[in-house]
Amino acid sequence: MATHSFSLLSIQSLTSNSSNRQSENNTLTHKYSTTSFTGVKLLIGPQNLNIFSLKSRRSTVATVAFSLPTAKPERPPSEKQPKWSARAIKAFTMAELEARKLKYPNTGTEALLMGILVEGTSLAAKFLRANGVTLLKVRDETVKLLGKSDMYFFSPEHPPLTEPAQRALDWAVDEKLKSGESGEITIAYLVLGIWSEKESAGHRIMASLGFDDEKAKELAKSMDKDIEMSYK
Repeated sequence: MATHSFSLLSIQSLTSNSSNRQSENNTLTHKYSTTSFTGVKLLIGPQNLNIFSLKSRRSTVATVAFSLPTAKPERPPSEKQPKWSARAIKAFTMAELEARKLKYPNTGTEALLMGILVEGTSLAAKFLRANGVTLLKVRDETVKLLGKSDMYFFSPEHPPLTEPAQRALDWAVDEKLKSGESGEITIAYLVLGIWSEKESAGHRIMASLGFDDEKAKELAKSMDKDIEMSYK
């Protein structure tokens, strides 16, 4: 009986001590501040601080360098170069993902084209779909043209660009610089960059789906717009 009584008292004592320590910690870690206007006390504790921390992290993540790979380091300083639009950045990210889905070792012009269509909200993507260049068709044509990858092959996390794909990106930047227009480099520039690479897979796939120079000229009329704003 003595043993049992001792154990029970110990447990109660430990629980009491733990509770006291927790209370002390809460007293130490929670701080009250009074607003100068209302006199209301605001409780700022660990949970509140976590919210502030989370907001800080989110703002850091949202700060993205709007640039894509280039093979022309001789261009003007980065602060003077035009920036890629958010849609173009997303399309490029989706292109890498499409290359990985097909288990290709590189991100080619065909993957850039698929990325543009996966992003899907730009004027250029809508123009492509309206002219028969859809995501499913491009995927099918890509497999027909380039074949399937080995099932045991795993693409790198960021499949490097092929030379034609890199030239397509650089063409877009150069054309934006030549235009003298302000604003960002839109997806339309990227589409026409792919089209400029006559021997590339992307160009051949677009051509096989009915895209031609006349359609390219039509798309070029809205090169500096990424989306049509409607207030209806």
